[in-house]
Amino acid sequence: MKNSRAVLQLDTNLAFDLLFPRHFGRIRAALKRFRPDLVHVTGPGHCGILGAALAYQLGVPLAASWHTNLHEFAARRLARLLRLFPASVRRALCGFAEHRCLDLTVQFYRLARFLFAPNPELVDMLTARTGRPTHLMLRGIDTARFSPEHRQHSDNGFVIGYVGRLSPEKNVRMLVDVQRALAEAGTEDCRLLLSAMGANGRGCGRNCTLTGTLRGAELARAYAGMDAFVFPSETDTFGNVVLEAMASGVLPIVAAGGGPKYLVQSGVNGFQAANPHEIVFAILQLQYDPAWRRELAANARQAVMQFSWSSVFETVYRQYEQADAANLFLRSVRAPQQNPASHPAT
Repeated sequence: MKNSRAVLQLDTNLAFDLLFPRHFGRIRAALKRFRPDLVHVTGPGHCGILGAALAYQLGVPLAASWHTNLHEFAARRLARLLRLFPASVRRALCGFAEHRCLDLTVQFYRLARFLFAPNPELVDMLTARTGRPTHLMLRGIDTARFSPEHRQHSDNGFVIGYVGRLSPEKNVRMLVDVQRALAEAGTEDCRLLLSAMGANGRGCGRNCTLTGTLRGAELARAYAGMDAFVFPSETDTFGNVVLEAMASGVLPIVAAGGGPKYLVQSGVNGFQAANPHEIVFAILQLQYDPAWRRELAANARQAVMQFSWSSVFETVYRQYEQADAANLFLRSVRAPQQNPASHPAT
């Protein structure tokens, strides 16, 4: 398997290899040996396109799950490329690109017999636009790895954190406006901590630390050392990092648009914010009322305790079970977990 991954190099770093069909024969041979009863793909990337084609060729049902709003990614990245164009032209071109990309993505998902999506908004959209049954598929969290117990932050500064990519669709530039507004409000003791994939520690500015990519225990300590977690992305479909922050006992402040809003109840276990001013207002409330912040942080931790990978996969398996021709797949997954001695003889 190690050699296979090294050779195939599929779906890596959001890049797209136009010559990916060269892997078709090798993957087809592997699937024929494996003899799947169902193929599940996660989007129209290299693996998804190959998986859909092979499912059709082998005559097995296809399931697909939506993970990324590719159409919104396309619009925001195009906007960055067209930043020198007049605003009206830029809006028109980006709007066209977003709608066309969504149409093409929906056509791909119509190939599947049934679908999964990570939030209710996408469940409704896919059901309406594809005509396929679409089921909610959440995410799990390791509440031992991400926990308030890993907190080592001991000074009096208020730490505002962000974890993710530094890319246009993440809307990270909004944090510059937030930092500026906090300074104008006279909050000199706020520090911004960015754990960003592929970035180094230079060029972050005053009262800001750019850690670069963190993993494992380092990432868990970084989360636990935050006082608030700001996630301004409006394109994320779920927001795994929001779960990680909440499990770490950190209050999330998320964009009012996008999937993460479904994880947060404003004023209960975090905040939803429509603009930088609302983010700043939430931060100031938390900074000047530590007792309330601790109460909401405890609520955030409690809210994510229900998100386990076991429950996620049980939901997925139930949908497999209901799909025609997928019962054998389900039995093959669960059979090793059954203990024959626990069943009475008949």
